Amino acid sequence: MSLVSSGSHPKTHDAEAAASLNAEERARILAKAALFSPPVARLADGRRDLVGLSRDEITEILLEIGEKPFRTKQLWHWIYHQGVTDFSRMSSIAKPLQQKLAEQFIIGRPDAAMVQTSTDETRKFLFRFRDGQEAETVYIPDRREDRGAVCISSQVGCTLSCTFCHTGTQKLVRNLGAAEIVGQFMAARDSYSEWPSPKGETPRLLSTIVLMGMGEPLYNYENIAKAMKIIMDGEGIGLSRRRITLSTSGVVPLMDRCGDELGINLAVSLHAVRNDLRDQIVPLNRKYPIEEVLAACRRYPAASNARRITFEYIMLRGVNDSEADARELVRLISGIPAKVNLIPFNPWPGSDYRPSTREQQNKFADIIMDAGFASPIRTPRGRDILAACGQLKTESERVRAAQG
Repeated sequence: MSLVSSGSHPKTHDAEAAASLNAEERARILAKAALFSPPVARLADGRRDLVGLSRDEITEILLEIGEKPFRTKQLWHWIYHQGVTDFSRMSSIAKPLQQKLAEQFIIGRPDAAMVQTSTDETRKFLFRFRDGQEAETVYIPDRREDRGAVCISSQVGCTLSCTFCHTGTQKLVRNLGAAEIVGQFMAARDSYSEWPSPKGETPRLLSTIVLMGMGEPLYNYENIAKAMKIIMDGEGIGLSRRRITLSTSGVVPLMDRCGDELGINLAVSLHAVRNDLRDQIVPLNRKYPIEEVLAACRRYPAASNARRITFEYIMLRGVNDSEADARELVRLISGIPAKVNLIPFNPWPGSDYRPSTREQQNKFADIIMDAGFASPIRTPRGRDILAACGQLKTESERVRAAQG
């Protein structure tokens, strides 16, 4: 598609057409998401978790117990800037109110059922939630600087069945709630003692979030959006939208909504350049084929030369890694502010795929780079700690079954 047109900008035309076509499909997706809703964030004794609630929701429940709205700002500061989990540590709140709050509410964290730290310092958490369900979070430190990415899960299991992905072998159990999504990041921060939230230009150890863990984030959009708005709030965790990337397999109707409402970075799990092959590798392609996914990328409002869309491409030997595939990939993404992340396949038990050879990865990358697109080959991390997404959860289920 040419980016030059007479009259209004083509993104505007595309967005209008997409809005009309996608409204019904978006409603269907959100209705289906409701069938996998998380449990209410509340303890058996009736206390409600304040983590994951919006400012308005906190104000509302404070009014219900006879407290003034200004308390919301105080609580927000202590929960999301200071990272406290104990009301008695909130020194700006009088002791009688601390006690009253403790009787009504909690400031929760998921339970770290398992934590593994790799020899390369990648740290993987298996978090267990109140109903016993589990999901994985990974902290991947930068090799050169004191910063790194927190890879967060959005669902317990997944519906997409991508054939290269270990999580794809696990059926979708339920969506994660906003408290469980925010809680993953906060618990990872606890692990590194990075409280209070660094301000301004102060370096952050946990500097970015990638929504690339278990599940398809856009199939749990409303909980993801609520959680990210909390994380981006400048008076709390205060992580910039430029430091958050959502990875999708191409849920086209909600790509538009994500761009409009959140404006966070977008990564697309492409993995093939032909629809027949992508139908096999990423079965969602049967519903939203490559052409529709790329059209959504072209109109994504946050995309620019400063904030490129990332196309993720897993390198499978003899399947999608030929020079012809590389040239077709260049043709497909032409005109999109983009970079390509080439991902060596991380083998897991039961998979039929093999990683591309290093020589072939380099040939593929060179073709893309020669066309003007950055195409880093991702360095495998955490291979000694079952780092392929979903492996730790599978191992935990096996152990629990044996114990039961």
